[in-house]
Amino acid sequence: AEVVATADLRRGVEGAQAVLFQLRVGGQAARNVDETFPLACGCVGQETTGAGGLAKALRTVPVVLDLAAQVREHAPEAWIVDFTNPVGIVTRALLDSGHRAIGLCNVAIGFQRRFAAHLGLAPERLQLGHVGLNHLTWERAVYVDGENVLPRLIAEHGQAIADDLHLPLELIERLQVVPSYYLRYFYAHDLVVEEQRTRPSRASEVAALEEQLLRLYADPGVDTKPEQLAKRGGAFYSEAAVALIASLLGDRGDVQVVNTRNNGTLPFLSDDAVIEVPAKVTGAGAVPLPVEPVEPLYAGLIAGVSAYEELALQAALYGGADRVRNALLAHPLVGQEAIAAELTSLLLEKNGEYLPW
Repeated sequence: AEVVATADLRRGVEGAQAVLFQLRVGGQAARNVDETFPLACGCVGQETTGAGGLAKALRTVPVVLDLAAQVREHAPEAWIVDFTNPVGIVTRALLDSGHRAIGLCNVAIGFQRRFAAHLGLAPERLQLGHVGLNHLTWERAVYVDGENVLPRLIAEHGQAIADDLHLPLELIERLQVVPSYYLRYFYAHDLVVEEQRTRPSRASEVAALEEQLLRLYADPGVDTKPEQLAKRGGAFYSEAAVALIASLLGDRGDVQVVNTRNNGTLPFLSDDAVIEVPAKVTGAGAVPLPVEPVEPLYAGLIAGVSAYEELALQAALYGGADRVRNALLAHPLVGQEAIAAELTSLLLEKNGEYLPW
């Protein structure tokens, strides 16, 4: 393979079969704002969910759609693989605009790798019963040779799993599922807000790590991964990306966890909603596998956040304080009119340079 660095988008995508989107409008400085301004209203500050996630979506969707239009012009047959958060909203924006797009996250592959390590097995032997939306998922089963070993995983390694997620072991044992780390923002909301008010933001930590990493990478003699990279986040993204692209271009027909259209997979959501589930990936795209009925405890939250995502996309596409306020009012982490109004004012004030409306 030939690796070419370019700042010329046309040169970068012309003739490509796959184009990966990974960008952050406003950089770590904007992320820091996303993670801090909601705290003034007693809400979680996070870059992909809640008010911070909405701010990121408003900044990001127009930029991604502009890039995708240029990909369509210069590489009309290319698949767009989107890593850019919030992945669910961004992927739906791409699909609604008619692009050949699939969203990808590292949560599922991370769980697969960690569970495999607990069991002493090769990761490819594990299949996950992964269901939900991007950053709102649960592992309801872990299959090894057709057998669901999740009960054994929880019984033998529950404490390690709970510690990794910063959630109570009792919760995991009672539900007999493994929530993604992002469920902590819902299940322990007030505790998280309290922690965030007394600690540096994740954005400030990542910015410091990136500064160190870029200094190291400036040395041509560095030929091993710096240890700081493991603290940066995004583990296994490269493996997930290579596997997905290989399946799309090689028509493999294997199963991978991706973000794609619902199309009846979860009957309590619209067909146009974007969900994160195991799907069969071929040259024609990703088709979700059938999913066992989702219990009300999870289905209710999925439906609520999916409704928010639809409203968030409308706000990102068409602008307007009222659309922003409605999206916040719909979000389960906000949900109060007075707080939604205050968050709307703060969000618009702090993101004015990125919002043309």
